[in-house]
Amino acid sequence: MNTPARASLPVIKRLPKYYRYLCSLQADGINSISSRELAAQMGTTASQVRQDFNCIGDVNGRQGIGYSVENLLSILEGLLFGNGDRLPTILIGCGRLGKAVSRFITTDTNGYRLIAAFDVAQSEVGKEISGIQIRHIDELESFCAEHHPKVAVLCVPRDGAEQVSGRLVDLGIEGFWNFSHYDLSVPYPDVVVENVHLGDSLMSLGYRLRNQD
Repeated sequence: MNTPARASLPVIKRLPKYYRYLCSLQADGINSISSRELAAQMGTTASQVRQDFNCIGDVNGRQGIGYSVENLLSILEGLLFGNGDRLPTILIGCGRLGKAVSRFITTDTNGYRLIAAFDVAQSEVGKEISGIQIRHIDELESFCAEHHPKVAVLCVPRDGAEQVSGRLVDLGIEGFWNFSHYDLSVPYPDVVVENVHLGDSLMSLGYRLRNQD
């Protein structure tokens, strides 16, 4: 059987969707589900579901019964959230988008802990965002040296993301949740990047609406 570390990126991208659906099943009191039923909800095939589960750990489906919802959730929680320790996270950019993203990080149980927020605008410094006091970007080095954050959330324009990303990697940042207007490419093999383009979803929706059969 494959180990979780060998799961491909497409499989990893599907794990949160499995997790959300299985949580809803558990809330409805459903204890087991077949690969065929799960595939219908995921928009994929039963074969793909089985292949995905072969990558993530000790998942044992039973003939005629299916997979244990509780067991699947336990495995997925371990993969997605680790041992329960939340990843120390900093936010760069405290405008409207930054404020919205900070609220999500601090109110949703997602495995992250917002420990600081930074901005270049002096008018924002000293204000609070989701209970965190905004610091000037010049404090970045001293803060990271003391608190060792692992994740940086970028809610800044393209130029700002380009300028600050290398600086953050040098300060020990291991992962980026990037909301800037381009795909962040960091020239360090050990850094993980999740690029989020809100406009892509709208364009995809527009295409589907305008090109229906």
